[in-house]
Amino acid sequence: MTDHPIDAAELRRRTRELLAAHPPAATDRLDFLRARFDAGLAWVHYPEGLGGLGAPRSLQAVVDAELEAAGAPDNDPRRIGIGLGMAAPTILRYGAEEQKQRFLRPLWTGEEVWCQLFSEPGAGSDLAALGTRAVRDEGGASGPGEDGGGGGGDWIVNGQKVWTSSAHVARWAILIARTDPDVPKHAGITYFLCDMTDPGVEVRPLRQITGEAEFNEVFLTDVRIPDSRRLGAVGDGWRVAQTTLMNERVSIGGMRLPREGGMIGPVARTWRERPELRTHDLHQRLLGLWVEAEVVRLTGERLRQQLVAGQPGPEGSGMKLAFARLNQEISGLEVELRGAEGLLYDDWTMRRPELVDFTGRDAGYRYLRAKGNSIEGGTNEVLLNIVAERVLGLPPEPRTDKDVAWKDLAR
Repeated sequence: MTDHPIDAAELRRRTRELLAAHPPAATDRLDFLRARFDAGLAWVHYPEGLGGLGAPRSLQAVVDAELEAAGAPDNDPRRIGIGLGMAAPTILRYGAEEQKQRFLRPLWTGEEVWCQLFSEPGAGSDLAALGTRAVRDEGGASGPGEDGGGGGGDWIVNGQKVWTSSAHVARWAILIARTDPDVPKHAGITYFLCDMTDPGVEVRPLRQITGEAEFNEVFLTDVRIPDSRRLGAVGDGWRVAQTTLMNERVSIGGMRLPREGGMIGPVARTWRERPELRTHDLHQRLLGLWVEAEVVRLTGERLRQQLVAGQPGPEGSGMKLAFARLNQEISGLEVELRGAEGLLYDDWTMRRPELVDFTGRDAGYRYLRAKGNSIEGGTNEVLLNIVAERVLGLPPEPRTDKDVAWKDLAR
């Protein structure tokens, strides 16, 4: 337990103690990150012993400012965004204590990259219709083991997942699979933590319109997952997955940006530096999009302040909707502003990048990659339904398959 109240002054004191004991200029990067986690300064709102101090989430900015001023390394959050934004909050909420102790530290330091095995070729927008099967093998020898979690026995998993970002570099995956086909689709799903290095896991690249393959398809053939890596109760996977999905939409649409951060920045710089490209019509459109980008940025700040009080809600879906539409409109304006130059494309080389770099490439890349924003993290159509039903309180669309066993659904 802490000896002092966890306020801004106490966090500054603890951060300065960390810096004194582990000077960034003289300390290995990974050693510093591990020490920061152990000091409770990784995510201060997490419990003690799990990288936090049980402090208000809003005080994380105090720690970050002190470390940035001292030149301390960060954990490269863009590279490990799925782990930080999706796996970690789900493990924290539903994981056994052994699972939290095993997974959260290497997740936060970036030693272990995570990916998400949710969508399938026949279950994208209708994710609950997924068909990947997990069958329990009561003869399996695994017990609680190093990974913590449930009882004995293994699960044998077979199926295919698709649109899996970072699967080619991931060590672990959050996975949902059908464990009971005899009940309605939402009720027969279970949530697992899958080791991507296990036998039977095959990752294949999906080359995109940009020429890159940051997405993958993943084939699971007789993959054996110990019951100790189950997250939540058997059959309760849909409820557990909702925590993941709500956090995913906040992490995509509600990321912290400075003014003129994100896609609006390169367009604004081009406008200032290339006066020969300006027209009255482009000026009016740029002004409108600049204001919208600022509104979305400030709304994201307000959403993060609301998160201090609890779990993310459906408002994150609205933010993700706005993010997707705005990125596509801004990137389209940028291509038009640059004229013939905007039609050029710098490099079609097939690469498998570790992260999406919107601002490090040219206008053509931004225009093409932004098309995926209205699909990844939930399609615009699905998110509009969520906002309509859970934010505006409108009547839900009729669902004739709600009480039908999954095995009896038309496919």
